[in-house]
Amino acid sequence: MSAPHLRIRHLSGLLPYQPVWQAMQAYTAQRDEESADEVWLLQHEPVYTQGRNGRPEHILNPGSIPVVQIDRGGQVTYHGPGQLVVYLLIDLKRLKLGVREMVSVMERSIIAVLAEYGVQAVARADAPGVYVEGAKIAALGLRIRKGRCYHGLSFNLQMALTPFDQINPCGYEGMAVTQLADHSDSWEWEQVEQALITHLVQQLGDIPYSEIEGGIAIPGAERR
Repeated sequence: MSAPHLRIRHLSGLLPYQPVWQAMQAYTAQRDEESADEVWLLQHEPVYTQGRNGRPEHILNPGSIPVVQIDRGGQVTYHGPGQLVVYLLIDLKRLKLGVREMVSVMERSIIAVLAEYGVQAVARADAPGVYVEGAKIAALGLRIRKGRCYHGLSFNLQMALTPFDQINPCGYEGMAVTQLADHSDSWEWEQVEQALITHLVQQLGDIPYSEIEGGIAIPGAERR
């Protein structure tokens, strides 16, 4: 088995959900013990995603926003412009990580980024994710196949939050949702990305990594 290596891909444009999901599935299905782990950073076109445990009554009024039934755990959430989505295609077995520890890696990384902007955030044992003053600022969800995970996290930076009013976010009626722009005036998108990469790499054991622009055959994914 080769030493762990991480490829971090920056995908630009507003990407449709389904082709990205299919690309994650394809990479996970074809990878082997020598394959590099990957992290994809991107933004999605507006979409609601309903996890395997999702109940239809948590989608209150989707309107014109499509709803996609997917294979991650959890309930329903929203993705859209202004939200940083980070997909982690990680060989958990190789890194000797359990699923709960991988969730904690994501939570701790987001909390550390927010702390850099003077924002105090916490995780909750009863509802995975990251919260600021009781409002959810980041959602998490994974799928595990043969010891390897995909899907990941969504981190609200500066976006329209009204689509969250049309669902019960992550299956919780009346859950408040927030974003970084409501708590800090000093952040910049690229800085947040780099801070999150730094903390994720540290939490994963400081494994070697390289950053790549694009490189995934996804409609709408243009190189910067």
